[in-house]
Amino acid sequence: MKILIKEQIKEADRYTIENEPIASVDLMERAAEAIAGWIDENVDKQSPLLFVTGKGNNGGDGLAVARILNQKGFDCSIYAAYGKDFQNEECRINMERLPAEIPFINSFKEIDERTIIIDALLGTGISGNVKEPAASIISQINSRNNKVISIDLPSGMSADTPVSLHSNNETNTSQIIKADITLTLEFPKLAMLLPETGEYAGVIITLPVGLNKTYIEQAKSPYRYIDKTLIESLRKKRLKFDYKNIYGHALLICGSKNMIGAAMLATGAALRSGCGLVSVHIPYDERIAFQTRFPSAILSFDKAGYFSELPSDIDKYNAIGTGCGSGIRLETMKAFETLLKSAQIPLVIDADALNMMAMNKELLKYIPANSILTPHPGELKRLTGEWNSEENKHRKVISLSSATKSIIVVKGAHTAIYLPDGTVYFNSTGNAGMAKGGSGDVLTGLITGLLSRGYSSFEAAVTGVYFHGLAGDRACEKYGSESMNSLDLLEEIRVMT
Repeated sequence: MKILIKEQIKEADRYTIENEPIASVDLMERAAEAIAGWIDENVDKQSPLLFVTGKGNNGGDGLAVARILNQKGFDCSIYAAYGKDFQNEECRINMERLPAEIPFINSFKEIDERTIIIDALLGTGISGNVKEPAASIISQINSRNNKVISIDLPSGMSADTPVSLHSNNETNTSQIIKADITLTLEFPKLAMLLPETGEYAGVIITLPVGLNKTYIEQAKSPYRYIDKTLIESLRKKRLKFDYKNIYGHALLICGSKNMIGAAMLATGAALRSGCGLVSVHIPYDERIAFQTRFPSAILSFDKAGYFSELPSDIDKYNAIGTGCGSGIRLETMKAFETLLKSAQIPLVIDADALNMMAMNKELLKYIPANSILTPHPGELKRLTGEWNSEENKHRKVISLSSATKSIIVVKGAHTAIYLPDGTVYFNSTGNAGMAKGGSGDVLTGLITGLLSRGYSSFEAAVTGVYFHGLAGDRACEKYGSESMNSLDLLEEIRVMT
């Protein structure tokens, strides 16, 4: 799914899926039906709904949704931030369409905590700082304990980067609605997926409204959203008469004395990836734990208690993952450099391997083309240096990806996958419960297995990140975000073919 920026959104709004021009008020009705349909299916009718509406298209959306839900039996009321004289034509039309029984309120003191606030105050057209009365309304809503559902994007949030080029690199996040759920239309907006403002969007639900798919796909935007449709298009079939060697041989060079858990998590994930064979290079003294937990893994032993030498016949592997729990020692750094210079296939590089490259930037030039680097923000900063904005961070990661001819997987709430050509894919799965030790090791093993399985580097990164997040969502549902841990992810990995 392509993510459009502000000016492209305006153009996309002109056409339906049939590529016929559509009146703005008719598109508004279509959007309202989609939003009302979701609320009808997911919100208890016993919960009162307060629609906080602005003067533009977003306000018109909210008024239309209120009318539709009122007809469905919901208890709806309106807080109109602007009178008819300030509303655009589409908003005014929907104000006039409201049935007389929907009441208007003048103060948030008139509602209790059971009331769900539907935020339809400001939309994608906002630029610069929020003006009154919207700024005060946003502050009042954020000070309350009511559940908030935002339409299209939280009011006050820019559709594009949270740090805009014309705002002196500052974002006043106190002027953004803190939503629990955002019902975004057709595709997520970029700012929802970035750390500085993404927290304000809450759970993101994407609702199709029938905009022209051809225009959206042809729009020149470097941003993509990883959804089920994309993953379905990348799936590889498993044929009845195939045998294990058809599906590749993955090698993991991970773990060290007292840090073998990372290697075990990576190995377990690789074994869930669908690849034919998984080998793991570990210290000899750690063999019993592996043989007990993963009897189907093939073991290669290092004479030291850490990575100090390459496994024999390294050319027989289809993909190699390294760095998880390896530690940083002089011998390990030398062995890692030998691996970089020897490998004729893409590597999956994580954790201590990334830190070793940060300590010796000369190693970056030896990374095999189409490798996959999987840093968390701290590791990324050690590789690229500090950044002062999301825009600056974006440029640094693109530069690293281009210079190394590698894919950079920046782990986070919406893990971002950077390609050397500047394209960025944001993930749609996963949750905050995955922010625990070992989750990254699982991702490394899964991507390495998929790369071995025959997926391209791009396909392995995108598919691995998606199914890793999906495993996290299943674990969260079973154990809760606080209690789930990285071992639970292994049991929930389902790479569908």
